[in-house]
Amino acid sequence: MSLRTALRAPGVARLALVRFTGQFGDGMFQAALSGAILFNPERQTDPLAIAAGFAVLLLPYSLIGPYAGALLDRWDRRMVLLVANVLRTVLIALVAVGLLAGVGATPLLLLALTAVGINRFVLAGVSAALPRVLDEHWLVAMNSVLATVSSGCAGAGAAASVAIIGGIGAGDFASAVAVGASAAGSILSAVLAVGFGPRLLGPEPGHARSGAVRAIATGLRTGARAVWESGEVTTAMIGIGAHRVVFGINTLIMVLVLRQTPTDGTGLSSGLLGFGVAIGCTAAGMLVAAVVAPLLIPRLGRPRTVLTGLALATLVQLTLVTASAVASSQAHQLLLAGAFLLGLAGQIIKLTGDATLQIDIDDDRRGQVFALQDTVFNIAFVLAVAVTALLIPASGRSLPVVWVGAVIYCAGMAAVVLNTRRHAARR
Repeated sequence: MSLRTALRAPGVARLALVRFTGQFGDGMFQAALSGAILFNPERQTDPLAIAAGFAVLLLPYSLIGPYAGALLDRWDRRMVLLVANVLRTVLIALVAVGLLAGVGATPLLLLALTAVGINRFVLAGVSAALPRVLDEHWLVAMNSVLATVSSGCAGAGAAASVAIIGGIGAGDFASAVAVGASAAGSILSAVLAVGFGPRLLGPEPGHARSGAVRAIATGLRTGARAVWESGEVTTAMIGIGAHRVVFGINTLIMVLVLRQTPTDGTGLSSGLLGFGVAIGCTAAGMLVAAVVAPLLIPRLGRPRTVLTGLALATLVQLTLVTASAVASSQAHQLLLAGAFLLGLAGQIIKLTGDATLQIDIDDDRRGQVFALQDTVFNIAFVLAVAVTALLIPASGRSLPVVWVGAVIYCAGMAAVVLNTRRHAARR
């Protein structure tokens, strides 16, 4: 059976479209928020305020994600996708109204954190449901296809928000229009979710009737135990966590560098437009990873593929990102090149992790483990941004901070090697 035939399997195309439309809307929403908070001349924020914004957006879901993941293994995932997208639409509308009313950053972030958290829940649900509609043989290739198109959709959504804000003019009104338009993605995703049959996306009805309350209460422990019992899943989590820490450091560096440039939209390195270009470069790297990862995984195996991604990221950190901290006139161009290669390396790690979770984790625990993976993503990212904000100057240039990122990548590779040996000894 070819991949094209696999795409025609019942439910696969529809599930993919649920993800694509949601990612387009999420790309619009997050870029519009960046325009409203990070690059809005009406709202000035320092590095600590930026870190606080990321924390408010991501940490609350990170704390409840593993527990909510248990619900993905009990509730009908079709209904989860439907209800979550409807709730997200309502929250996006409230954020848009808040921007028009000129409310402060804190209420906006409180609404936005819920919307972003719900979207992460939807993504975890789609990933957990994919093995229900697709043969295991095609999971690695399909993850690459989904990640490729999803990153492209998110990038297109971000570009749409940048275009809206650029056309109307930086400020709360333009950001409100872009935020409101982003609700279209959630609406389409909800409509598509309705087309699935009951329980088609899992879990089995028996799982839904047995011990739901207890499963919610023990979601973190159950997900962590499932990760620890599988050496390859643990390796994937280590790689994902290490990359997200350094990605958080580099994201704050990029934002601070861009904020030192004019915000009048007169160049590709100016304010929100420059941030949009950086997102596009990262998405392009992820696109290449979708082609490379299915070739690497069968030849190297999953642990070595994670190591390859971490090694590439270390090299980028020590060359391009390091050079950007020294060459101030070329900092943005160097960071864009770094964004492409780090997007490539990070997505190789992420695709390997997704395939590992889908293959090695049973269906009755898969939702919890995917939610735990999101928790690793978010907490690692936010902690990195918060600590970096305390250490880095307002210019965004600090060689010690950049080198710490390289050390973290090296520590991640060492941890992967030790973990692989630990499980080899157990076998």
